[in-house]
Amino acid sequence: MTSLDAKEIVSLLPHLRRYARALTGSQKRGDAYVRLCLETILAEPNRPATHPTKFELFNAFHEGWRAINARTPVADVDQTGTVPRIEHGLAELPTVERQILLLTILEGFSLADAAEIVGLGLEEAQELLEKAQQALQLETSVPIMIIEDEPLIAMDLARIVMEMGHRVCATAARQDQAIELAAATKPALILADIQLSGDGSGIVAVRDILKSTQVPIIFITGYPERLLTGENVEPAFVMTKPFNPEAVKMFIGQALTVLPPPLAPSKDVA
Repeated sequence: MTSLDAKEIVSLLPHLRRYARALTGSQKRGDAYVRLCLETILAEPNRPATHPTKFELFNAFHEGWRAINARTPVADVDQTGTVPRIEHGLAELPTVERQILLLTILEGFSLADAAEIVGLGLEEAQELLEKAQQALQLETSVPIMIIEDEPLIAMDLARIVMEMGHRVCATAARQDQAIELAAATKPALILADIQLSGDGSGIVAVRDILKSTQVPIIFITGYPERLLTGENVEPAFVMTKPFNPEAVKMFIGQALTVLPPPLAPSKDVA
């Protein structure tokens, strides 16, 4: 047996933040669970490690998750305390099904590892994963906007959106174009890159859009570490390029169940 390596834990924190935020739909709540996880590890400096560090880190996270939710279940509500806007798909999934879906598709754990992390048997985990995947097809169709300056990537995202039964209401490659089209088309969800044509910024565009409407944002970027520092108010949904189409579908389903926190009005990260 070995102990957890501190340097490896630090390098894996962006992954854990991404997972926690996607699971809760909130940067604030997600990061609070991450802090609890770190406190659990620090309280046991000689904590034995029988699995790879990423497994042990996520396992510690779920120990804290189960301890808290055994006392105070986390309700599927948005940040205003009201019921979710979308009453189908992932909005109806029990939390454990979301966990299995996120651990396997988003974080790349094997089903066996995901089952062990959440404390389930393999067969039960398989059943829950299948239910979660089926639930992705039950969502109400909504208009989705794509902010992406690479035509092939934009086309791929559009295909994924339409495969889910949603429709692409607008596609923008520039910062000013994104702001104008969002106002004109009023999307229910936005998929956005960070860097846009002409030195434009998807972050600046999104901040401007969120001044007039509350809409879930999924950032799909080659630089996820810029949005997963835990230092400022940040988006809850961040995906890395190149992306897994199934992960995009899962993120869309999860994002549609919650209202997003506003982005911080701090200077742009381009």
